[in-house]
Amino acid sequence: MEKTKLGIVLLALLLLATALSACGNQVATTEDEEKIIKLGITGPETEEWTYLKEQLAEEGITLEIVSFSDYTRPNLALAEGEIDINAFQHYAFFDQFIEDHDLDLTAIGETIIAPLGLYSEKVESIEDVTEGAKIAIPNDETNRGRSLVLLQTAGLIELDPDVEGLPTLQDIIKNPLNLDIIEVEAATTPRMLEDVELSIINSTIAVDAGFIPTEDSVFLEPVDENTKPYINIFAARTEDKDDPNLKKLLELYHTDEVKEIINRIYKGSQIPNW
Repeated sequence: MEKTKLGIVLLALLLLATALSACGNQVATTEDEEKIIKLGITGPETEEWTYLKEQLAEEGITLEIVSFSDYTRPNLALAEGEIDINAFQHYAFFDQFIEDHDLDLTAIGETIIAPLGLYSEKVESIEDVTEGAKIAIPNDETNRGRSLVLLQTAGLIELDPDVEGLPTLQDIIKNPLNLDIIEVEAATTPRMLEDVELSIINSTIAVDAGFIPTEDSVFLEPVDENTKPYINIFAARTEDKDDPNLKKLLELYHTDEVKEIINRIYKGSQIPNW
């Protein structure tokens, strides 16, 4: 009789352990099936990302924002699997970075362009630029070449069409107004306005200096084939380029609601490219 009771107790304990094990497995399965996207950005989380988190949550997807303080780590972290997607760079930077570091990453969507602009305290339009005018441009390689293309787009100079890579001052083949183009540190371009007729200012620096690029520039960089390399992108691992969760993120980002947020908070320093 005692052996029978002992057997019943042992059987009950075995059944309880099995049930608990099953419950534990069920929780793990639920956690494994949770949809989480880790998005890498530089700087703090801003309103468009907070809005995107809310919209993705309604689709059953958790968006985690991972903020980086430099422009190197986001791509390396993506390649190493620490994040699933990033959004901080333009095509030109991305293409060079993955070539230099031999990374298998792919651009899967576009975000914004941060346009360069021509600003002036002395003229109101390109047509007013005078003979021999001084023009300040950023001296770093990318923005210098981009600035020269902008001057060509504005009709002020002509560049060698056969130049490979980013143009330099030596690639100017026509300068009908004999413009004096001066290279300076990008951060000083707003302060140069007192001394030059035109200054090319990066959009972020322009806003920090109190300008609204879409309203205050004499000439603003257009979105065309020349500026394609400077459009910012979403990047992912190539193996994940067709992931349905990432596609849902892009779909919800490319909406009029996100466009309105960007236009409102960045005041023309970022222009949505959709």
